[in-house]
Amino acid sequence: PVMGQVERGYAGGSLFWDDGRAREDLDRVRTYARLLAACGINAVCVNNVNVHATEARLLGDRISEVAAIAGKLREYGIRTHLSVSFAAPVVLGGLDTADPLDKGVRDWWRSAADRVYAHIPDFGGFVVKADSEGQPGPFAYGRSHADGANLIADALAPHGGTVHWRAFVYNHTQDWRDRTTDRARAAYDHFAALDGQFRDKAVLQVKHGPMDFQVREPVSPVIGALARTRVAVEFQATQEYTGQQRHVCALAPMWSEVLGFRPEGEDGATVGRLAGGGGLVAVSNAGADHYWTGHPLAQFNLYAFGRLAWQPDTDPEQLLDEWIELTFTPDRTADPERLRSGLRAVLRDSWATYEKYTAPLGVGFMVQPGHHYGPGVDGYEYSPWGTYHFADRDGIGVDRSRATGTGYAAQYAKPWSQTYETPENCPDELLLFFHHVPYGHVLHSGRTVIQHIYDTHFEGVEEAEAAQEVWASLADLVAPARHARVAELYEEQLRSAREWRDHVNSYFLRKSGIPDEGGRRIH
Repeated sequence: PVMGQVERGYAGGSLFWDDGRAREDLDRVRTYARLLAACGINAVCVNNVNVHATEARLLGDRISEVAAIAGKLREYGIRTHLSVSFAAPVVLGGLDTADPLDKGVRDWWRSAADRVYAHIPDFGGFVVKADSEGQPGPFAYGRSHADGANLIADALAPHGGTVHWRAFVYNHTQDWRDRTTDRARAAYDHFAALDGQFRDKAVLQVKHGPMDFQVREPVSPVIGALARTRVAVEFQATQEYTGQQRHVCALAPMWSEVLGFRPEGEDGATVGRLAGGGGLVAVSNAGADHYWTGHPLAQFNLYAFGRLAWQPDTDPEQLLDEWIELTFTPDRTADPERLRSGLRAVLRDSWATYEKYTAPLGVGFMVQPGHHYGPGVDGYEYSPWGTYHFADRDGIGVDRSRATGTGYAAQYAKPWSQTYETPENCPDELLLFFHHVPYGHVLHSGRTVIQHIYDTHFEGVEEAEAAQEVWASLADLVAPARHARVAELYEEQLRSAREWRDHVNSYFLRKSGIPDEGGRRIH
């Protein structure tokens, strides 16, 4: 928002906006552009996708502020994009409709695009979140999302601009009692049938998983269902559900798994290849903090995202080694190999560690409502958001099979529809995303579900403690201020990890009544 806060931002205030206006001193924006260019990132959307009345004016009488920011980004080849409200013809233009098939609406958008390009000749285009979480959209007029996206694509086309139309469209007022409604189905249900109906200058921007950037999700099936549509795959570099840049959680291994996934099986194209027409997009993790990302080690996620956007098959460990060399060069003089090996140990498996002490086996969420930080096992269980785990005395998980559940598993092409359909075939790490199973269900690993929950939550805390010790051992090799910031954040990570362990283990001991085979203390 233009007031200077960053929604889901964990690294200080906005780089662009302060107290309702563009920052007067934009020198740091220029430096940010240099940082992005060094990572391989070539475009920035300068405002939030949730566009309210004040932000909507950036498309109108405040476009000069956007132009000033664009001038700084341009110096390093970064093209500026702007999030706009689908209702802008009503909010800004005084029209009584935003119907995408209305001639007056179409004329208004063409004029709006002309005005933007008059101020910013190399403008990249618009980003639109419509019919989602309270934002206006074409459904209000009985129109499709292809109608909505094409309206804006047509306005941008004469200037070479692109509209990124987000596929994050779902019912956020669900009845938790109704198990036939499944938020995970939404993107496919809304957009698969529209394949081939989008203009060339429209890019459908799809979150990499069907829910909302959880620590573990399957790849969204709609990515494989849009063969005739330009698709951008959206990641979340800001760690909303992965520790909010207070926990070390290197996301390159997760993203690499997504990009290497083949929606049509071994002979099909990877997600990285399918995204070639629209690219990769990320919710940024940078802000006005001295270290850009709040947690100095979270800078790796920004770097890895930029590199994977151009080379989606790059080995995450190679990216980590690159980032270490580029970032810690001034700190390496005393014992470079000890520093390298220590940083690898801290970062390489940090996603797996975070997963161990948070939500198990792909079930997702279990976070505190609203801010989404810390454990809240039943935080969203009876909410309208569609984020349920359905734990009872007998078992846990969401039945998304075709045979007995919501049918979500059938949205995938073979072989994945068959793989996900039954607990016997489903990968352990996604079992509870696709199936409701007894606590005694035996995983492919040989452990029962309940024992897996206990073991991994103890293991995750132990691994975080070991990583903290490694970081402490690097004090003589890392710049003092940077080392102190990370050390302070490790204290918070350990406190939170223990809370996760104890909340989750206690919850499931009390639900199931099944004790830990290891006899460890569970409250």
